[in-house]
Amino acid sequence: MTKKLTHLDLTHHPNYLSPDYKSTRIRSPQKPLIPMKQTLSELTAPVYGADKVSALDGDLTKNGRINGEPIGERIIVEGKLRDQLGRPIRNALIEVWQANAAGRYRHKKEIHDAPHDPNFTGGGRVLTDDDGNYRFITIKPGAYPWGNHHNAWRPAHIHFSVFGTNFLSRLVTQMYFPGDPLQPIDPIFNSMPTDLAKELLVAKYDHNLTSPEWALGYQFDITLGGTPFETE
Repeated sequence: MTKKLTHLDLTHHPNYLSPDYKSTRIRSPQKPLIPMKQTLSELTAPVYGADKVSALDGDLTKNGRINGEPIGERIIVEGKLRDQLGRPIRNALIEVWQANAAGRYRHKKEIHDAPHDPNFTGGGRVLTDDDGNYRFITIKPGAYPWGNHHNAWRPAHIHFSVFGTNFLSRLVTQMYFPGDPLQPIDPIFNSMPTDLAKELLVAKYDHNLTSPEWALGYQFDITLGGTPFETE
């Protein structure tokens, strides 16, 4: 018999305040949270139409190209979006943003002096299909310094923003890469309280997804509304 996920187990979720991650010292709630009852409008809206997202939006190696290929290692990222009961979530908007291969973001406030790539914006979006699947083609991001503490460097990662059926199910998270030596000393990654929770943030290399002589493949599944460890 398959066990069902019945409640939100906060054991595997990071605390709002993680002192080693300095931004949480001023951004985390200072008072107890107040639960708000969800209404029908909050549970059913908004929705996103397929006409708003083009096929090119999911290929970051092409959607910002001006006069050549972006620099760096091409990768394919695929996964499945599910709810807390394991059911696929269809027609959900997934957005990503990331640094380029040198560890530099395309942002006017970027201060890292790594090279700028004119053919890579670092942003993309897709809609999940009827089975909850998504796919991005991009460049593997580089590490970069971030000033949290002395000699602080972020591991290679891709930011994900996921909308389920409405704004209340939005998740903002990060995908990391296997074998990165910076993960054990990164305060953001280590704000996850359990080894199992950390494992879920690391994509799995997939040789079957890898395209011969072209790009490595990674699998990264996402669950909204709970964690895979919540069982009866």
